[in-house]
Amino acid sequence: MTRRYAGIAWTGEGYRVEVVDETGRRAVEPSGWGGAQVAELIAWLRDLDGGPTPAVVLDSTNGLLDGPMTAAGLEVYRLDPWQLPPRPRFGSVPAERLAEQARTAPDALARVTAEGGSLTGRAADYAEAERRSAPVLAALSAAGRYFEHGDRSTPRVALTFDDGPDPVHTRQVLEILDRYGARASFFCVGHHVAAMPDEVRRIAAAGHELGSHSWSHPFLPDLTPDQVREQLDRTAEAVARVTGETPTRFRPPYGALSPEVLAALDGYPTALTMFDVDSRDWTRPGPERIAANVLNGAGPGSVVLMHEGAGDRGQTVLALPSIIEGLLERGLELVTVGELAASPGTDGERPLDR
Repeated sequence: MTRRYAGIAWTGEGYRVEVVDETGRRAVEPSGWGGAQVAELIAWLRDLDGGPTPAVVLDSTNGLLDGPMTAAGLEVYRLDPWQLPPRPRFGSVPAERLAEQARTAPDALARVTAEGGSLTGRAADYAEAERRSAPVLAALSAAGRYFEHGDRSTPRVALTFDDGPDPVHTRQVLEILDRYGARASFFCVGHHVAAMPDEVRRIAAAGHELGSHSWSHPFLPDLTPDQVREQLDRTAEAVARVTGETPTRFRPPYGALSPEVLAALDGYPTALTMFDVDSRDWTRPGPERIAANVLNGAGPGSVVLMHEGAGDRGQTVLALPSIIEGLLERGLELVTVGELAASPGTDGERPLDR
């Protein structure tokens, strides 16, 4: 049966899809989809007539689709910068180029797994960027410009949620937080902010903190300095349009940094915000395992990483009540990262300015 490839590019407006078969013939006319239409896009790919469901092909600047698409059982592949032409300052490689590159060099594709996420097969690249960044981050931490956790003697914990907003899971997370009177921090991607402004307003109206998590969830070390800054600028503008306030915190996708990325961020009025407890909910290990990961790791001053967007986050929603109850039983107050950073005993922090 003829194999088909769906190249999916992101733009400031949404997604552009081009589907070709193994001869290079268009299987269907190109189509466009909004950032809130991922479920509909998945259904469309599954229902395409004339052949098997296409293999999905993304580039490394798109970390928003691999989660929901692998959860839906689609084949998802990644192409890396050295396999592709230069990208625009804002946007991915065009969809037709992704599809054509996959068709002509299928052996060069990296198969993305639910466990490895968008960076499947690039663990060495991640580790090398982390190694080279360590001295810079140590200096930033000493200068109060890098935040991982609060004071260990203060009975407070910050729950944080990345990759949203989401048309389903954001409301579920907000309802649970409200039930327990808990406050949290949401690190949103600009692509979703622009597509789902009502969900962003809902987060802000509930009294939670909004931070930036880039526009398209790229692997930042793959980007040029201008592309890095554009990711932050566009996201800050999108959040400000919706809420009237610009995010004061930035968390890099995957927690991935490099000296070059940190240099590009120098001068930005945002506090670089990481975490010290990873729930690993993005691997979908089951609600019980997610809750255990948090409760086994969290203590006074912890910043907990979870997700409510860019994938099937149903397990996170199911785990959240147990997490909150377990932390409250230890006498830990659930606050935003900003509140945790302002706790007595926590060193002051400053944005990444010169």
